[in-house]
Amino acid sequence: MRTGEPPRRIRKERACRKSEQNIESLFQQHATGVGSAAYPQGRDEAARQLQLIAMEPQAVQNRDDLFVWPWMGVLVNVPTEWKNGCHVGESGNRLKEKLSCFCPQKVIPLWNYRGHTGNAIVEFGKDWTAFNNALAFENHFESEGYGKLDWKAYKHRRPGMFGWVARADDQKYPGPIGDYLHKNGDLKTIADVENEEARKTNKLVANLASQIEVKRRHVEELECKYNETTTSLDMIMEQKDQLLWAYNEEIHKMQQLARRHSQRIIDENQKLRSELESKMQNLDLRSKQLDELVARSESERRNLEHEKEKNGVKTKHLKMATLVQQRADENVLKLVEKHKLEKQVALDKIIKLEQQLDAKQKLELEIKQLQGKLEVMKHMPGEEDSESKKRIDELSEELQDKYDEMDAMESLYHTLLTKERKSNDELQDARKKLIDGLQTITTGRANIGIKRMGELDLKSLAIVCGRKFSKEDAEVTAAILCSKWEADIRKPEWHPFRVVMVNGKKKELISEDDAKLQALREEYGEEVYSLVTKALLEVNEYNPRGRYAVPELWNYKEGRKATLKEALQYVLKQWRTHKRKR
Repeated sequence: MRTGEPPRRIRKERACRKSEQNIESLFQQHATGVGSAAYPQGRDEAARQLQLIAMEPQAVQNRDDLFVWPWMGVLVNVPTEWKNGCHVGESGNRLKEKLSCFCPQKVIPLWNYRGHTGNAIVEFGKDWTAFNNALAFENHFESEGYGKLDWKAYKHRRPGMFGWVARADDQKYPGPIGDYLHKNGDLKTIADVENEEARKTNKLVANLASQIEVKRRHVEELECKYNETTTSLDMIMEQKDQLLWAYNEEIHKMQQLARRHSQRIIDENQKLRSELESKMQNLDLRSKQLDELVARSESERRNLEHEKEKNGVKTKHLKMATLVQQRADENVLKLVEKHKLEKQVALDKIIKLEQQLDAKQKLELEIKQLQGKLEVMKHMPGEEDSESKKRIDELSEELQDKYDEMDAMESLYHTLLTKERKSNDELQDARKKLIDGLQTITTGRANIGIKRMGELDLKSLAIVCGRKFSKEDAEVTAAILCSKWEADIRKPEWHPFRVVMVNGKKKELISEDDAKLQALREEYGEEVYSLVTKALLEVNEYNPRGRYAVPELWNYKEGRKATLKEALQYVLKQWRTHKRKR
């Protein structure tokens, strides 16, 4: 140790204390801007670096000596023997085992064209522990009389290996030892290595400070995004409330229209009943008048009796018609009332489903808000750890309550959806029964009737063919075309459609590249092609699996599927017309 230099223990304590103060000061400057996750990591890394710094080397004679770094040791006079035309000696692993008490990383024997040179390099590493191991290696050989000075004194006159720590003169020495040291190491003093370690420590501290600043900015960005999301969700909820209010107003108007329509039907039936009763009274009066005229003459009596019999038959028929009318009125009233109730139930269910869906969406928004708060709380520094943890626990418990409430709401939603499907099934069943009834009573052309969807229109085909052929040929050609193409339409393996996206949904359209359809268009023209493709689209919509025509309520006036309400109004109108004719 040089004169005037403080003892190694005192220097070690000063270095540790100074480095700890620098790192603590830096962490205190940035602790308020980041979460607690980055702070322990930085302290652990800094502590590891301080530990490496604190492990100063053992005392050496001169701290300004130039050593080969990474720390290396030199082994000379390694035992060799002449074998098979070259020198051979122990391997590096064998030498490493012999020197294991000094913890070498590896031992490299040096070779030349004659084989083993009897020299080896011992590599210890780059840190202070490796340097202490290297000094222990050198001290061991010196204490045994096999140090560097002993090697220079005895040279080859003494058996056994000599060893020491590689320095500047060893690197500059010509030969395999100097070549290897020059190629694989640098010359540094103890002060140089200490300064390098201090520079790395300062760089580490700067990196930690940079990471802390990055995390602080990340938390600020999260807070900004959370505020933007909250504002957007509030606007969406306000728009949702406005839409729901408008929807409820529209439903209320529809209910009022339905009630007025039902009342109008009841009033019309009451008017018809009054007319029947008036006719019955007139017939009774006429019968009394005939009874008074019976006494006038026998012939007149017989005529009157005959007319009376006719009036009796008419009266009987009118009574039967009255009974039928009363039953029909009752059935119509029951049907109207049932339709009214079903419509009201369906509307109520729709409102409940909308309210349930709105409540579900509101819950999902609240859950997202709570999740955002939790995320921010986890990244935000708290004044006291216990208070932050308590707040996070409260938010987690509130979030779990929301999850439970959402599960219950989901169950209720599925129950209402099942009831809605059941109501729809009942309406479809009523529609099917109405179709069956109309198929037996509809005659001639009418605005509301039954159309077989997917069936070719033979009459339209005959009209189109009549423009090209004679009347007889047109009818035969139309019948042949209708039979052939109805058979092709029913074939499930023929599917001349292409899929396109319309408003985000898949829709099947006629493929214009189909060979059959192209041949039909070229031979018979665009009108026949349109009739066939129209039937194809109908069967693909109404019965894509069975591929056969199915009956459907149809509004011929507007060219669309008729509603259940339109069909009921048509039946009532036909019944009234038939009643007036009688």
